[in-house]
Amino acid sequence: MKLLYVAAAFVLACVALSALAQTESTPRIDKRQANQERRIEQGQKKGQLTEKEAARLEKGQARVQKMEERAAADGKVTKKERARIEKAQDRQSKKIYRERHDKQNVK
Repeated sequence: MKLLYVAAAFVLACVALSALAQTESTPRIDKRQANQERRIEQGQKKGQLTEKEAARLEKGQARVQKMEERAAADGKVTKKERARIEKAQDRQSKKIYRERHDKQNVK
């Protein structure tokens, strides 16, 4: 019985370590995602983005986040996966800039 508890604790520790490794494998991507989310929020607060525009940008951010989660699912994000994610982030960043600086929302 004691062996069962030790085995269960070992399995839980392995799962916890793998989850920790996944979240730390892409700190640059995570930081950029947070920055882009903040840019969207600031655009809403300043009146540069409508609710519809912000929702569309948030949806794009969620797509990039999904890409990251899929890439990290096996515990390792390869250089190729990282490059694809960063390219998607570049596209999102440009969309955020364009939406925040379009002339339609100038009051």
